[in-house]
Amino acid sequence: MPIAAVFGSARVAEGHAEYEAGHQMGRLLAEAGWGVMTGGYAGVMEAASRGAHDSGGHVIGVTVNAWSERLSANRWVIEERVAQDLIARLAELLTADAVIAVGGGIGTLTEVALAWNLALMHRTAAPIILVGERWDRVVGVLRNELVLGDDDLSHIQIVADPASAVARLPSA
Repeated sequence: MPIAAVFGSARVAEGHAEYEAGHQMGRLLAEAGWGVMTGGYAGVMEAASRGAHDSGGHVIGVTVNAWSERLSANRWVIEERVAQDLIARLAELLTADAVIAVGGGIGTLTEVALAWNLALMHRTAAPIILVGERWDRVVGVLRNELVLGDDDLSHIQIVADPASAVARLPSA
């Protein structure tokens, strides 16, 4: 079973547009035969986990050992993988067969940037899909302010919604 890493903000709750998009993403991935891997905690990570779990999908949560005193994996995680630190967590998440970002903040931007850099170095062929119009603006700023070529930009795909993201994935 292929695995999609779903990134997004931990700071959104049920009812927030990004949470609902994360839930839909998890559901659609599970229905398409994909497993879901997230950072395992709250917000979009919880929403994607919940959507996949509710649709019978496999849910992997990659948590951080150093945070275990104050945080625990969300209740929809089926398989918890405990990383020793944030860097190990990112490395584990980026073993996925696809990377999908649903909104997010600085942590999500970090995850996307690392996945993108690995793609540029030909260390991964995983599709990198960014969901939502906000990403057009973010990538536009990066295009204007950094040294990026067309080939660099070819490694990412920006789509409007979770259904469009799943449609860009290879069949499970």
